[in-house]
Amino acid sequence: MSEAVAILTPEPEFRVDASCLAVRRANFPDEISFHMPGLKLHNTSEVKGSMTEFVSVSVTGSACALNCEHCQTKVLDGMVDLPASKLSLYETCVNLANDGARGVLISGGSDLKGRVPLKEHMKDLKRIREELGMVIRVHVGIPDEETCAALGDIDIDGAMLDIIGDRDTIRDVYHLDRSPDDYEKALELLEKYSVPAIPHIIIGHYFGEMKGEWNALEMIQRHALKSLVLVILMPISGTPMAGVTPPELSEIGNFFQTARLSMKQTPVMLGCAKPLGPIKFQIDKLAVEAGLNGIAYPADGIVSYSERIGLEPLYINACCGVTW
Repeated sequence: MSEAVAILTPEPEFRVDASCLAVRRANFPDEISFHMPGLKLHNTSEVKGSMTEFVSVSVTGSACALNCEHCQTKVLDGMVDLPASKLSLYETCVNLANDGARGVLISGGSDLKGRVPLKEHMKDLKRIREELGMVIRVHVGIPDEETCAALGDIDIDGAMLDIIGDRDTIRDVYHLDRSPDDYEKALELLEKYSVPAIPHIIIGHYFGEMKGEWNALEMIQRHALKSLVLVILMPISGTPMAGVTPPELSEIGNFFQTARLSMKQTPVMLGCAKPLGPIKFQIDKLAVEAGLNGIAYPADGIVSYSERIGLEPLYINACCGVTW
């Protein structure tokens, strides 16, 4: 994963409603999971990551037809390039398993309709699950019914997809001629075929401005899902958004607490993407105080802070929500 350009300084502290932790404790054990997905090596004084236990594979290499404003394929750079390997997906995962991998994220760039091309790999995915016993997560983009039906037959751990609730964001950031209804249809299809859905909401997705996030949250609440992952626009070097300022802490904290209070029994996680610098600790602290269930790539000091308020840390070298 590429590093962000902006090193931001924290704003005055935002106070999360105390009811968030009460709701969390009423519905979940007093535990918080800290995830190191393996896209980059993440070590602090409190956590030690791994890049071999859970590995991301791009079925398109660095190619993506959309070239989105916030990514420009940079996120694919840290993944295993399947086309370059000249191996099948199954052969690649056999090698990864021999090197100690317990799970994989199967990802890739999108086509012009926003779909990650997974169909040609379904037989391999089934073999990986049945013969290697690996945990499988997939990025699906905006999947069609055939893809969802095939995934439903594989027993994957979860399908991850961004949910966009604003047409301008879909057009100007993703370069797609789609609508928020298409994203809700994707959730309906995953639900129809019993594929565990793991929707992501990107806070500040429209060049640092919040536009469709609240609508996305409303859409998600209408569907069955495994967990919800919240991420924050991370300005990435070499993209048109490299100099964009993410939303203020008050906006981020308000969204965290609204998600927690409106989805009381759903695991809500803080994912990989978030700004770097001193503000990272403040964002992670808001996530803990808002009663989120887990944090990816935690800032130094967050584990001890969580322990001080009575939460037992769990350490998992895999994507948000993976429990092995």
